[in-house]
Amino acid sequence: MLRRCRNLSRFFGNIIRMFAEVGAPHHRPHFHAAYQDAIATFALDPIECIGGTLPRTQQRLVEAWAEIHHAELLALAIWSGTAQDRTIAVAD
Repeated sequence: MLRRCRNLSRFFGNIIRMFAEVGAPHHRPHFHAAYQDAIATFALDPIECIGGTLPRTQQRLVEAWAEIHHAELLALAIWSGTAQDRTIAVAD
């Protein structure tokens, strides 16, 4: 069962989200980015697109955002039960 966390950030039409699987391990730490009808999944270490596609400009913006917030994203991606209930505080 997936449980959606809040949106982490919104910028230039991009929406960044993280999901947590209740009762199951999340495999590779990652986040999801959406822009209009396009959706992509980005791994955190290293930061790379591992699924889906975004327009090239939007993908570059998302990757730059992830580099800036890398430490915060890794701290949120402690894929244990306690991390699922944390308040998300990633600044734009």
